[in-house]
Amino acid sequence: MPHAPEPDEDNLDAITPPQPVFYVEQALLGALLLDPHRLSNVTGIAADSFSTAAHAALYAAINTLPQPDPAEHAKNTKWLDRVLATGREQARGLTASYLHTLVQVCPWPSHAPGYARMVEAEHARRRLLTAAERFVHTVHDVSLPHPVQTVLAEADALTAVVDDIANRFPPRAGVLPRTTAPPPPAAPDPAEAVEEEQMLLATATAYPSDIEAVRWLLPDDLTLPLHAGLWQCLTGLAHRHEPVDPVTVLWEAQQRGLLDDGSEPGEVLRMLAEPAGSVEHWGERALQRSLLATAEHTGRRIEAYAGDPANTPFQLVVGARRALADIATVRTRWQHATGATPPQQRRPAPPTRVGPPTTTAAHAARSTRATR
Repeated sequence: MPHAPEPDEDNLDAITPPQPVFYVEQALLGALLLDPHRLSNVTGIAADSFSTAAHAALYAAINTLPQPDPAEHAKNTKWLDRVLATGREQARGLTASYLHTLVQVCPWPSHAPGYARMVEAEHARRRLLTAAERFVHTVHDVSLPHPVQTVLAEADALTAVVDDIANRFPPRAGVLPRTTAPPPPAAPDPAEAVEEEQMLLATATAYPSDIEAVRWLLPDDLTLPLHAGLWQCLTGLAHRHEPVDPVTVLWEAQQRGLLDDGSEPGEVLRMLAEPAGSVEHWGERALQRSLLATAEHTGRRIEAYAGDPANTPFQLVVGARRALADIATVRTRWQHATGATPPQQRRPAPPTRVGPPTTTAAHAARSTRATR
């Protein structure tokens, strides 16, 4: 949870508020210090819902100590002294003058439930931002032995945060975040992606009967427009049961206007004439890249939404769920490609890990071709 910079011990009330919620927290704490009985009307928040360590410590102290007798509380500061002593165990910079400031700045103690709802909303935004940042970090973690499984598990964790916020703030239909979504990311290693996609296209040209086995691979999974178009040519020819070889694919590419961007026909022919490995293997590699790219774009979108304080929890839930739907779509295709068992849908739920990628189909295809 992000915190404001730690204040000087004797100058706590001079903190420069990082966000408007700082004032809301002050008003809430002031209301509870002035009328402790209002704590029973405050729901949905805990100490870690506050944006600063000092405010979190004060709220924890108010929750920990027995409420004072209203008549006694009106006469003396004994309970406030106990709150200060308890709070200073966690935030040594707290002073009696700051508690006095909190009481003074509270406009309406009766509005405590409303203030608490605002604190809860801001905490929800920070939670979503933290979960999205962790998700993007996972996507870029090159040390992971099974990146897809780990990323999908982290997607489940992010979804659980969104679901929890939705339970607290049920989304309203049609309320979208106002924040502009970032563009899709570029491939982390474009040279590797290009080479593997070229081998996919060449191998599919050499063994068109194997194209049917990779129906889960879509043109958008490929990183270059030319490669995506050539994959459409291959799948189109195979679907129509027409002859497939480098020349027929080149002709189909011309008919689709794929050479209008300046691609040399001779280069396309050479690329399609160098098969290696199996269609299933290269298709699975392309799909993995697509899944990770989709995951990163999803995380970046949610980061952008949650990083904008103007978005309400209702907008965050709608925007985050739409972004996560993209992962769900490619996840289903990944499960078809690898033979993984789809996870049961349940909310909330612990992370569901998909089994490691397998190329069993690829091995079988190679064995079949060996007997031709």
